[in-house]
Amino acid sequence: METIGLIPQFGSLIWTIAAFVVALSVIVAIHEYGHYIVGRWSGIHADVFSLGFGPVLYSRFDKRGTKWQVAALPFGGYVKFKGDANAASGKDEEAMAAPMSAEELRSTMHGAPLWARTATVAAGPVFNFIFSLIVFTGVFMWMGKPTEDLQVGDIRPVPYAEQQLQPGDQITAIEGLSVTDEGADNSLGLIGDRLPVQETLTYSIVRGGQDMNVQAPHLLPPMVREVLPGSAAYDASLKGGDVITGINGTDVFTFSELKTAVEGSNGAPLNLKVWREGDTIDLVLTPKRVDEPLEDGGFATQWRIGIAGGLLFEHATGPIGVGEAVSDAGARVWNIMGNSLSALYHMVAGNISTCNMSGPIGIAQASGGMASQGADNFIIFIALLSTAVGLLNLFPIPALDGGHLVFYAYEAVTGKPPSDGALRVMMTFGLVLILSLMVFALGNDLFCP
Repeated sequence: METIGLIPQFGSLIWTIAAFVVALSVIVAIHEYGHYIVGRWSGIHADVFSLGFGPVLYSRFDKRGTKWQVAALPFGGYVKFKGDANAASGKDEEAMAAPMSAEELRSTMHGAPLWARTATVAAGPVFNFIFSLIVFTGVFMWMGKPTEDLQVGDIRPVPYAEQQLQPGDQITAIEGLSVTDEGADNSLGLIGDRLPVQETLTYSIVRGGQDMNVQAPHLLPPMVREVLPGSAAYDASLKGGDVITGINGTDVFTFSELKTAVEGSNGAPLNLKVWREGDTIDLVLTPKRVDEPLEDGGFATQWRIGIAGGLLFEHATGPIGVGEAVSDAGARVWNIMGNSLSALYHMVAGNISTCNMSGPIGIAQASGGMASQGADNFIIFIALLSTAVGLLNLFPIPALDGGHLVFYAYEAVTGKPPSDGALRVMMTFGLVLILSLMVFALGNDLFCP
């Protein structure tokens, strides 16, 4: 291969690494700042706040004597509190054994009261959740709330001649199927499934106060709104805005036809004819097996290509209140945590493949893929990842925040903390377990299909 041919691949690699570092740095900074600020409010002094590990690239001391630094390895971070021996908050035996006043002892992590230590440790994951809540609230307020009636916003470009809808049209029926009947189950997905499978449909609309019928493509065309990083569509170079017009030589006009073809492929390659910005290209795509969460908490295995479809047009939106946006954002965070725990349970139980667990390479690829789809998608991805990181840190594994909280719960019940020897053994076990999980996840990145 000529050297010039490696440039696009090298550029893509640099973009992926950069996106991963940015996403991880934001999440780690928020997590560690939660520890730091609540510790400070609780009277615990922080010696070091580090973004990254290894050799220090930049540092400064603030007026409280805390060293703020950026290290060379941007794959994590830590806060080292007074009395800590290391980033995992192990006790510095020599420092804690030295004579100190009651005030000095109170300012250490290990000399602070139980409530202060508990609040400081719990603050990291909590700040991750708060960050996600703020981001999702902002996204919902920026996107707005779809209007109660089906009103046409911006119309997306599609390769069909009959397109007579206009922005501002209010759709009342499609092919005689009402979209306004009160009390009917008129979710747009169900309406789309009941429409005829054909290129052009008749839309009954209200335009400028007048009722009329116009011709337009199917409500749910086989268009690509978003591409999931690492998916079959991503591997085949499908892009947002693409419209799939043919599968294995057969014309398709609806997203349901595409879905049926993918689910019935049994993993066989599909020959796609794709319309992209006025041009038609041919792509070959091989669906992948995917374990999808169900409403009852279970999982179903399906063949998927990793795209999100959408309406022929943008559904017009109106403003959404802060309270409703916060409620929707809270539900989103809760849903992410619930699905994550459900997936972990089903992997341990052997109900779904352990390939659903991604490691650093998979997360980096996802970071680059989402960043390439726009700043809004990248920010949403960071918020999603922040929730996952916060949840992971609450697992009751020694060396993680959840492990420390278990130790504090033991202390609250028995009136004394675990012995230093027991803590060292459990911390070593926790580190070995974490490293083993990281190696396992990395193996998934390298060897899972």
